Amino acid sequence: MLNFTSWDQLLQHYVDDQGRVDYAAWQQQSIAPLQDWLQQMAAISWGSLSRSEQLTFWLNLYNALVIDQVLAIYPIRSIRPTWLGIPNWISFWRFFQRKIYQQGDQSYSLNDIEHGLIRPQFRDPRIHFALVCAAIGCPLLRNQAYRSDILDQQLDQDARRFINNPEKVYYQNSTLYCSKIFQWYQQDFIAAATSIPQFIQPYFVERSESPILTNTTPIRYLPYNWRLNRGSRI
Repeated sequence: MLNFTSWDQLLQHYVDDQGRVDYAAWQQQSIAPLQDWLQQMAAISWGSLSRSEQLTFWLNLYNALVIDQVLAIYPIRSIRPTWLGIPNWISFWRFFQRKIYQQGDQSYSLNDIEHGLIRPQFRDPRIHFALVCAAIGCPLLRNQAYRSDILDQQLDQDARRFINNPEKVYYQNSTLYCSKIFQWYQQDFIAAATSIPQFIQPYFVERSESPILTNTTPIRYLPYNWRLNRGSRI
């Protein structure tokens, strides 16, 4: 049976309403509850769950594994460290590609979970506003667990919050400026709508009159901020 209570409590305690994680306090106080919960989830036979329960399971697990990895190497400034201004691509690759979790008889990396499971099986582009890789450029980390009974509502809230964050999406001089997430996963967004502007349009709300976005609206992609999404909760 799925039980996200421990994970939910940890999120409420160490994550603020802006998605910033107090890694320092979490590491100092105890990482054991998170690791205990991850071990409990490893015993779940996820294939027998309903579709919404499966997606809920993997979204929570992915975000928890990201935090667990960061806590193991904190303090760091970014999951993509640099040396003399040059990104350390080996370290970055290992963060996502290394097998870090045993679930049943299968070992998973973060990329296995996102690209091998969640994206192909569920085909819901809103997951790109829920999966958080510990960078400021990512979506804001929820300070509550995903729940299967309200998952659709939560994913819709995540999409609306991301798209209406001017650091991630804005419209200026007849051009739509977007996070690189829309560029990296454009095939997922286009599969759900005819274009990225058409996907964004239903969620796009501005203080003034919302622009009318069309398939031909020019798009420019914003630089991605890889700095750690750290903050101070307590």
